[in-house]
Amino acid sequence: MTQADVNPIDAALADIPAAARGQVVPIVDFGSQYVQLIARRVREAGVYAFLVGPDISLEQLQAINPKGVILSGGPSSVYEHGAPTIDERLFELGVPVLGICYGMQIGAKLLGADVSHAQAREYGRAHLRINDRADLFKGLPSQTSVWMSHGDQVTGLSDDFEPLAQTDTCPFAAVRHKRHPFFGVQFHPEVTHTPHGRDLLSNFLFTACGCTGTWRMADFLDAEAARLRDTVGGSRVICGLSGGVDSSVVAAMLARAIGQQLTCIFVDNGLLRKAERDLVEQTFRGHFDIDLRVIDAEADFLNDLAGVTDPQEKRRRIGHRFIQVFKHASADIPDARFLAQGTLYPDVIESGQGYSGAAANIKLHHNVGGLPEELGFELIEPLRNLFKDEVRKLGEVLGLPESIVWRHPFPGPGLAVRVLGEVNRAQLDLLRDCDEIVLEEIVAENLYRKTSQVFAVLLPVKAVGVMGDGRTHEQVVAVRAVETQDFMTADWARIPYDVLAKISNRIINEVRGVNRVVYDISSKPPATIEWE
Repeated sequence: MTQADVNPIDAALADIPAAARGQVVPIVDFGSQYVQLIARRVREAGVYAFLVGPDISLEQLQAINPKGVILSGGPSSVYEHGAPTIDERLFELGVPVLGICYGMQIGAKLLGADVSHAQAREYGRAHLRINDRADLFKGLPSQTSVWMSHGDQVTGLSDDFEPLAQTDTCPFAAVRHKRHPFFGVQFHPEVTHTPHGRDLLSNFLFTACGCTGTWRMADFLDAEAARLRDTVGGSRVICGLSGGVDSSVVAAMLARAIGQQLTCIFVDNGLLRKAERDLVEQTFRGHFDIDLRVIDAEADFLNDLAGVTDPQEKRRRIGHRFIQVFKHASADIPDARFLAQGTLYPDVIESGQGYSGAAANIKLHHNVGGLPEELGFELIEPLRNLFKDEVRKLGEVLGLPESIVWRHPFPGPGLAVRVLGEVNRAQLDLLRDCDEIVLEEIVAENLYRKTSQVFAVLLPVKAVGVMGDGRTHEQVVAVRAVETQDFMTADWARIPYDVLAKISNRIINEVRGVNRVVYDISSKPPATIEWE
């Protein structure tokens, strides 16, 4: 049987980590913008969750042996032709079901309630009054704030339902079915704007479903290491190490699982952060005793980038050169059959393969794009079931240093897309010095873990300035700092003025060739996090 012959949902079910079996709550995704957040909240509570499509059958759900099921929100209206639905036999499973927003509406409709267009839409904060504080609302105050985002709502209940809570414009903001273990909430408990949302989800998971909250990274590590050993056998695995948290955790995990059967290749392309090569060598040669091959390819990459100013052309040339360098570096590794990469669960979802186990169509890690096809490797992705915060927890379990585990993301093309315009060694060195000062001050002020990404950008303009008694005409550096949960959207970080002042003063005084520092206050969207 070929990969194409495997039912996508069946493949996804086979991908459930062994450590999670028996403690699984699948989430039926109806297209909610918050669906990944639901899964993260459930996993944070110690219960394994993953996404399935609405077309999942009762038999496939039974094969999961779920403790409960969550139905997500979505943009459709349940009464529209072709609106997504779920197998109505779901409620015959006998396990608790929680419907959120659209999920509440489709569940209530299948169980005999009326759903229609709301007379007053609710978007944003709403005041919830709770009538029944048993099970779902156990331990919650009688009144609280919730986050609403809906144009439809349940407008009529049969005698089989009990209303649990309401807002001023939504009389059935939460309901419970009397005969089936179905709960519905019109609001979104998964978002931070619902302050007691996590408490509600915990009540569903532990009170209604009887989960034990035993999903832990240490258990995942043991089970995944055993699976990797079975998969790899006596062959060797190559890992493209970038110094970022994802590839570092993959390398450390494989080192734990297969030891000297792993070879890591780190390509120094001359586009790295200051002292990044030293950090990688110290960590993986010294602490983990990994077969690490460091390839000094700075001259080749910079030659390729000479005279290039278009961001996409920079990326294309860097990717092309990386494949050439990696191919040459891996050519003499005997019995190399597998290539490991740090694909995460959001990558799987966003690639359109969220409910399949098919690796071929998953978007490739920025440093190894195209390599499986180029070199004929089989792909292994030990982190493909995990979210970023879980990867960081796994890194801590593996004993990786905090400087790597909590490292901010770094673009695949490196500083080439933070030096706007033409890239050369002098510009890169100048930017490295500026970036180091930015990070030193952010760390010193205990802001590194409170921000999601902070960096310096060298702009392709010069500004007039005055230093001493003389006029200057020198470079401009922008500082970018953002806060985000998922990197799909981001807001600019409100760094204190005195910290920004220190950063600006240090850069201008310590980095020769810079006389002006600006702060980027653009959010995503409409701006992107990176400038190129």
